[in-house]
Amino acid sequence: MAILVTGAAGFIGFHTSAALLALGQEVVGIDNLNAYYDPALKKARLAALAGKGRFHFHELDFADFAALRDALAAYRIRAVIHLGAQAGVRYSLDNPMAYIQSNIVGHTNILEYCRHNDSLDHLMYASSSSVYGGNSKLPFALEDRTDTPVSLYAATKRADELLSQSYAHLYRLPQTGFRFFTVYGPWGRPDMAYWLFTDAILAGRPIRVFNGGDMARDFTYIDDVVAGVLAAIDRPPTDDGSQHTFGSTAPHRVYNIGNHQPEPLLDMIAILEDALGKKAIKQFEPMQAGDVKETYADISAISRDLGFQPSTPLSAGLPRFVDWYRDYFKV
Repeated sequence: MAILVTGAAGFIGFHTSAALLALGQEVVGIDNLNAYYDPALKKARLAALAGKGRFHFHELDFADFAALRDALAAYRIRAVIHLGAQAGVRYSLDNPMAYIQSNIVGHTNILEYCRHNDSLDHLMYASSSSVYGGNSKLPFALEDRTDTPVSLYAATKRADELLSQSYAHLYRLPQTGFRFFTVYGPWGRPDMAYWLFTDAILAGRPIRVFNGGDMARDFTYIDDVVAGVLAAIDRPPTDDGSQHTFGSTAPHRVYNIGNHQPEPLLDMIAILEDALGKKAIKQFEPMQAGDVKETYADISAISRDLGFQPSTPLSAGLPRFVDWYRDYFKV
């Protein structure tokens, strides 16, 4: 019996796959290796997974249902960790169809695959803190309204949650969604601020600091995120009449995964400067469309149900990223 990881060549997918392999699990990974950011990084992640255990990789787009079904026909999949998606808030402003295809059509294809898979016990999927939109109440709690998205990316992620709720209600498909809060760490994504700042500071270029620096993020280290995901695999929501996240008896729950500690943007930059041994040239700019001022995760539900306790402060995790970055790029 294997575990399917979509987006296996992506940041969170790579680390999740590596952790599963280290536990002796058989992992089937799929990814389309698209060019949203340099595919060479994705291929390097896959190379790091090669030979670590029973890892089977298929290059395919899960928005193509026939390709998905045919590639997985040879495996008995007991759990799906659906981490693949078109990521990025700002990219969605100019490329909306990429998000509809990957995040809506693709998510529905995964639901359909799981619905017809008799060996499946649990579908887990990636949502995002972006679903909270313009919410000004802190911390962001699962009970807060999520019907005012400020980006198309956020709208597609909230749509995924609603699609999953429908499938759980209609077909009793056990599912857990994770609203990730600004995940960072080694092998991270080149479109994220901490990566862009590192690259610019080392090259002596200015960094773009939005909203005059008056922003904060609940930065969550990758190892903590993976620990939260792994804790859920063998604990699908029950279908016994009890209520779950949405006040429904369907076997579907949603959790925040964050560090429960918002960090001011300027503090993050200061930690980077210390780790790099070089000062940033700051270029202050207005808030960008689709962005939010602050994120802050209420993690009481996942802590209560799964024992999730993040243990990596930004002051420890960000230097680890810098060490990896220097080693990877030899700078």
